[in-house]
Amino acid sequence: MTGSPQDRADAAPERLLPERLVSGYEAFLGGRFAREQSRFQHLAEAGQRPRILLIGCCDSRVSPEVIFDASPGEIFCVRNVANLVPPFGPNDDLHGTSAALEYAVLALRVEHILILGHASCGGVRAYAEADLDPYQKPLSGGDFIGKWISLIKPAADRVGPATEPVEDYSERLAFASIIQGLANLRTFPKIAELEKRGLLTLHGAYFGIAGGKLLALDEGTGRFEAVSAQAHAAALSEPRF
Repeated sequence: MTGSPQDRADAAPERLLPERLVSGYEAFLGGRFAREQSRFQHLAEAGQRPRILLIGCCDSRVSPEVIFDASPGEIFCVRNVANLVPPFGPNDDLHGTSAALEYAVLALRVEHILILGHASCGGVRAYAEADLDPYQKPLSGGDFIGKWISLIKPAADRVGPATEPVEDYSERLAFASIIQGLANLRTFPKIAELEKRGLLTLHGAYFGIAGGKLLALDEGTGRFEAVSAQAHAAALSEPRF
């Protein structure tokens, strides 16, 4: 290895991370962090007080902070495969999503919980394909994904058998799974109580990756309606070059 010991010491930390992350961090330091350093300092000293808990998918194409143009400290995000919510079920198992729910609701006192589904969800499609293929192997003891996405079953039972190609059925199932997730949230006693008292509001939404269209659930009608339709149409009409 060439270079002085100091040169090697300076360069070594960068090799501990992928180069893309290092370059992104440097861009952050010269951009957002430089502009909002006082905000980060305030968050460090005062702690976080987000008003919104968002339950989203792990899918790298669906970043809540990007979609909602959120600043640090604004949204408490919980991301898992297929943006699923388990029903209330205290036992000796490990409950990552339920623990995050408990912390956000009871410790942070969030005012809104949003389940954000999305188009072309791999987790929902995996469930649909397994449900449609009678030759699928049964779940093994170590099949974490299979066990997790079995949470979609109540939604699939309500939707009924597929009458369309798997791509279309998966999308229909994704919408139904969001509705089921809201029902599961209400099995948590504290969430149900706070919602009843008007201190907590539950929401469901669906993001179209390719077109950037956001739909929100109207629980009164059971329909997903377009959010900011005029702004979305204007964004698509603007020239790209």
